Amino acid sequence: MEISTSDKAQVDVIVVGTGVAGLYTALELESRFKVLVLSKKEPMVCNSALAQGGVAAVIDKVHDDYTLHIEDSLIAGGYENNIENLKILAKRGPVEIENLIKLGVNFDKKDDGSIALTLEGGHSRRRIVHSKDSTGLEIVSTLLKKIKERANIKLLENAQLVNLTKKDTGFAADVYIDGAHYYYTTKTCVLATGGIGRIYDYTTNSATATGDGIYFAYNMGAAVENLSLIQFHPTAFAGEARERFLISESVRGEGAKLLNVHMKRFMPEYDERAELAPRDVICRCMFQEELRTASKQFYLDISHRDSEFIKTRFPMIERRLKEMGYDMTKEPVPVYPCQHYLMGGISVNQNGRTTVDGLYAAGECSYTGIHGKNRLASNSLLEALVFSRLIAIDINAQSLESGDITCDNISGGKEKDFPRGLRTELRAIMQKAFFVIPDPNVCKKELPRVNEINTILETGDYELTPELIETKSLALIAKLILNEIIEKEIKREGK
Repeated sequence: MEISTSDKAQVDVIVVGTGVAGLYTALELESRFKVLVLSKKEPMVCNSALAQGGVAAVIDKVHDDYTLHIEDSLIAGGYENNIENLKILAKRGPVEIENLIKLGVNFDKKDDGSIALTLEGGHSRRRIVHSKDSTGLEIVSTLLKKIKERANIKLLENAQLVNLTKKDTGFAADVYIDGAHYYYTTKTCVLATGGIGRIYDYTTNSATATGDGIYFAYNMGAAVENLSLIQFHPTAFAGEARERFLISESVRGEGAKLLNVHMKRFMPEYDERAELAPRDVICRCMFQEELRTASKQFYLDISHRDSEFIKTRFPMIERRLKEMGYDMTKEPVPVYPCQHYLMGGISVNQNGRTTVDGLYAAGECSYTGIHGKNRLASNSLLEALVFSRLIAIDINAQSLESGDITCDNISGGKEKDFPRGLRTELRAIMQKAFFVIPDPNVCKKELPRVNEINTILETGDYELTPELIETKSLALIAKLILNEIIEKEIKREGK
């Protein structure tokens, strides 16, 4: 499909993001639509490609059931999940797994040829479909290959959306490519821009996770909900890098134990589910153990399992840990909780529609309500698949006919640079204000400065660049999160 990058061009659908949600949406759209897919960096730089564990789905109908998957999700989410969307998620899971297999995704199989299933924290049954320990990478790679075979889909790499404006009959998009601005108009836009992890000092998220989609949606008047529902993962590698390497939930599912500074197992003392408790529970237990031992040193140990099993089941994790000086087949590995996943986001209905006409959201930037207060392991890739398909079904039922949409060339202000160090300051504030357990007092103390940073960015006459948009996005996200925590505290005190 020919889409010009030399002048203004009109398409039927713009999909922003090349994680599972964005790619799957684009693939499921009918070939009659001209689809533009924007990848902020290279397509593989996304949270989906980092997903290790797998996809939760009721495949084994003999030992598992939709109601069990739903109940496990409710328990993990504190029974604050959107039950109707959760039912959709559980029931459609096997359908999406079957479709991925047809597209060419290679999931691990048992000797008899059936799909291999593993166990993860919070699940009462083995229902995690996986591809070694690189499931997200396998899915994204396969979807990308299929995208490139579709004549109606154009994928632009290193193409960052820096402005999205609602027009009477659609949207106008300003896309920054190689230092230049290109302009596109569309009847329909799907935001699949991922999470907000880069608002923290330490995160498992990729460099693209700056909340841009939420920023654009919020500024167009879309409802945004529960941004303070942030999940922290208990077993990130305890290194010094800002982007911390995740050691998958499935390692504990295959028998790994958590140890304290004295190399003693401690989880059974706090919770009967031990290492297979939900993530938020384990993180809080680790904090309690940290207070008891006066040490932040924790370890994950699976060395009691056969070394060949470990190397075969977790080849990527085993290799990466060796690069960092640890052999998981022989010794415990240092871990510590780390920001991992956003459960709130742009409010959508079951078809992925936001409160702005023609605007959809999918994946981590969206809020379907299925996770409640805490995401059950491996429900995230499933959510991306299920609701992306429903978005495509909804769009496919439309004609998308529209008149000409105006698109003004706007490259921002005259000043080249905005104040340096704001992102570093925002990360430090968020790390203090909300790490595993929110601190309303710190939120109240830091909110005025976060508001000031937002004012500086929004009122300054700065050139419209990717760095500016990312910083604006992070500043808005921080403001919304801190406000939400303070409001929740006020409600609690008022009861």
